[in-house]
Amino acid sequence: MIELTPQFYSVSRITSQIKGHLESQFGDVGIEGEISNFRPSAAGHWYFTLKDEHAAISAVMFKGRTFRVRFTPKDGMNVRVIGTVSVYEKRGVYQIICEAMDQAGAGDILLRLEELKRRLQEEGLFDPQRKQPIPKLPKTVGVITSSTGAALRDILNVLSRRNSGIHVVIYPALVQGDGAAEEIARQIETANRLAHADVLIVGRGGGSLEDLLPFSDERAVRAVAASSIPVISAVGHEVDWALSDFTADLRAATPSAAAELVSATREELALSVTQLRRSLAELISSRIERTRLLLQRYSPEDIRERFTQFITPRRLEADELAREIQLQMHQQLQDRRYRISLAQRELHARSPQAMLERGFSVVTRRDTGETVTDAQSCSAEDLVDITFAKGSASAKIEEIHR
Repeated sequence: MIELTPQFYSVSRITSQIKGHLESQFGDVGIEGEISNFRPSAAGHWYFTLKDEHAAISAVMFKGRTFRVRFTPKDGMNVRVIGTVSVYEKRGVYQIICEAMDQAGAGDILLRLEELKRRLQEEGLFDPQRKQPIPKLPKTVGVITSSTGAALRDILNVLSRRNSGIHVVIYPALVQGDGAAEEIARQIETANRLAHADVLIVGRGGGSLEDLLPFSDERAVRAVAASSIPVISAVGHEVDWALSDFTADLRAATPSAAAELVSATREELALSVTQLRRSLAELISSRIERTRLLLQRYSPEDIRERFTQFITPRRLEADELAREIQLQMHQQLQDRRYRISLAQRELHARSPQAMLERGFSVVTRRDTGETVTDAQSCSAEDLVDITFAKGSASAKIEEIHR
């Protein structure tokens, strides 16, 4: 049996040899890929990842080369870079040091997001008119995020520090990877069904564009828009964005910022009350002083004279109206009296008494008292009473003419 004795290297030596081998094997190379996790440094260097469907490579472009790029790189952009392959020895990772960069077109992810954003905007889901106000002093805050993530710890720390009296309900959900969007949407629906929270914080910590995709998924975005509980979207860091930011009632730059928005400290509340009390006192004092200055202009005699000047024309006007009303009433009364007199005369002219006065009489049967209007209703020897305009007479029928 042959035993092989391996040659041992230090980490620095083996890394150095790998670096030298890679740099000697590859000269200037051109790579096309999609930018991910773009991180500009304070010194002006650009750190990012180039990826395609199957692989990824770290990349860096130093400040001395970035000024040549005529666009602002963003996550999701397809770019072509020219540079050299090297190894970053401190981390033991290989990378491409970019010398030049051209835009190859928007990445597939951004294209899909822009198309979905345009469609949702046309539906009116981003309309400011449909957004609900965030309660200033909520009793219960619902948090939809990973139960093990740093975002939840940051939110709980801020709430406990600023206002420990706020009750927190946690709705745990995946915030990255397959099934995350469905869980986020389902937990939003659960929170609305249970109605335990006054406001919802939906979000996670920062990450790459791909990491934040669940918060731009149509199912999660529509669930945020349909929530009857006000929603604060707190996805990533300040430079990150997701479509849930546009449908939420309010966007917070970070989960910690969302927690600050829903929690007023006791000092802030006390300061607000103090300021309101001071403002109210100043307003009342100002009103009193202004009223006092106005009243100084009027002595009792001046007030009496002004009142007399005000009331005299109105008294005259009232007297004139009273006289006019009396005149109209007198005229109407005379007219009514004349009409009544005419009606009385006409009524008397048509009365039975007037008919009798003109020579007519009324004949009634003595036995029944019925008025006789037809001679055929009587027989000879019947007794009748005859009423005249003045007085009456009794008679017996001797002969009937038919």
